Amino acid sequence: MSAVATASPSTRRVLADVIARPSSRARAFAVDAGLVAAGAALVALLAQIEIPLWPVPITGQTLGVIVVGAALGAWRGAAALTTYLLVGLAGLPVFAGFTGSIAAVAKPSFGFVIGFIVSAFVAGWFAERAWDRKPWLAFLGFAAASVVPFLFGIPYMALILNVFGGAGLSFGQVLEFGLLPFIVGGLVKAAIAALAIPGAWALVRRADATKKS
Repeated sequence: MSAVATASPSTRRVLADVIARPSSRARAFAVDAGLVAAGAALVALLAQIEIPLWPVPITGQTLGVIVVGAALGAWRGAAALTTYLLVGLAGLPVFAGFTGSIAAVAKPSFGFVIGFIVSAFVAGWFAERAWDRKPWLAFLGFAAASVVPFLFGIPYMALILNVFGGAGLSFGQVLEFGLLPFIVGGLVKAAIAALAIPGAWALVRRADATKKS
């Protein structure tokens, strides 16, 4: 059943519900599947925008995660990032640096990819409550979503480097490598999304007004 049909009174339609309107319930599943695939493809594309750093590079993935989550909604956004993770593990070159294989689970950065699933859900959750309509509210919601990958990524990085790699990094060093270089970039990406998504809503409203006039 589509997200449009099951939306509760506390949620509102997201951009995907307005732009891709299925003509029937039977077609809704195909539309949702297409949106999920497109969301995974967008994240894969933005993942190739990369600034190399050790042990975790800065990429455009987080921006893609936020945009996909906000545009598709919580569950479809999470499904898109789950698809992204699975096709990468299956060997398609969708991860940063055009990489992809089951060996990715041994990389210090893989915990962030796991966190992307929850991050997309959080961005979609805020969007379903209309936080994505105004830039300042969108920024707050998207900044919160940007924090989520670190909750998964930093412990995972510490596990890979210290337990399996024997690096012996202190907690402060883990934060130095896995968090501090990404704070400014994360805020910038949240700001970009907070301008892009409300801007898309403004275009939708303008198009609707033109049709009615």
